[in-house]
Amino acid sequence: MQKKDLVIGVPKEIYQNCRCVAMVPQVVQTLTKSGQTVLIQKDAGKKAFYTNEAYLDAGAKLIDSAGELYAEANVIIKIRPPLFNPERDQHELDMLKSHATIMSFLSPTLEKENVRKLEQNKLTGFAMELIPRISRAQSMDALSSLSTVMGYRAVLLAANHLGKFFPLLMTAAGTVRPANVLVIGAGVAGLQAIAVAHRLGAKVEAFDTRLAVKEQVESLGARFIEMELPEDMETKYGYAKEASEEFIKKEMEIIGSRFSRTDVVISTALVYGRKAPRLINEEMVKMLQPGSVIIDLAAEQGGNCELTRAGETVHKYDVLIHGPKDLPSQLPLHTSLMYSKNVYNAFQNLYQAEDDRIDLQDEINANALVTYKGELVSEIVKKSLLE
Repeated sequence: MQKKDLVIGVPKEIYQNCRCVAMVPQVVQTLTKSGQTVLIQKDAGKKAFYTNEAYLDAGAKLIDSAGELYAEANVIIKIRPPLFNPERDQHELDMLKSHATIMSFLSPTLEKENVRKLEQNKLTGFAMELIPRISRAQSMDALSSLSTVMGYRAVLLAANHLGKFFPLLMTAAGTVRPANVLVIGAGVAGLQAIAVAHRLGAKVEAFDTRLAVKEQVESLGARFIEMELPEDMETKYGYAKEASEEFIKKEMEIIGSRFSRTDVVISTALVYGRKAPRLINEEMVKMLQPGSVIIDLAAEQGGNCELTRAGETVHKYDVLIHGPKDLPSQLPLHTSLMYSKNVYNAFQNLYQAEDDRIDLQDEINANALVTYKGELVSEIVKKSLLE
């Protein structure tokens, strides 16, 4: 099979309230101009403000149903991890043709049933979240794209829920002091939250287990909260490592010491493939001033706060704790645009050859492939299945 014979299919996302689409018309046009066939399920981009007409103008073919699309495509491109499709009474991974490829977030270390289905159906599974954070893969880093959206949106949510101004104001009634914002975790989401909160005029502090991010935090106008840190809190691919119970206890003490003067907590701490570390307990919530707000961006992975409920807003001790789900869908147009460019670049790297062969020695492919033609090849996923 020649590369140009690959048929790319983009289905409508079925995750509840997901408004994003995995490929936008601009990127579809780039593929079709190079000779690729691209199938788009009808209305797949509607909630992200990309019309069927725009896809047709880009050279795509519109397909009425998911069943038809999966039957024709041999490369499926999604954004949310595959789910059971109630309309089809079938799991999305069971809808793919044997030996087809899926490129998406796959959640392989948490959704182990997905791994079993990839093997059983002899599929090639490329997990966007496993792309290594190396220079050559920056243009494919979908985690950073989504984290950028989450950090930005988290501050806007906090400002909306907080019953006071963010900036310092000089008014006829006197001076209004700025809000105090504490950002836990200075990865991409945390750094974006720091930048937005600072631009809104808040006084910002940030905590992270990696001393290396101190300069970045301070360059964005925040104060970095320091503590004695181990040297190996980051993997060679830029992801945070899981910390010991003793270390997390020390973290909580440092974080908790700021709570009595904090108005907003934005928590972003995640460890890939694990439940989110619990960094805020009920006693710490009690330390916050009445009217304070916690935005827990780790809600979908269990939450950094003990009181977080994914997809819900909890009110306790006069504190609002919000655990947003699928936050990128609140900005679907730009989320879809950024992700689409990431997945396009990953596709180009995966299929570099003139035919459909995949270079398994390529560092990006070697890390991001969960399965290759049904064979489990990911060392990270193999390790997680043994735990």
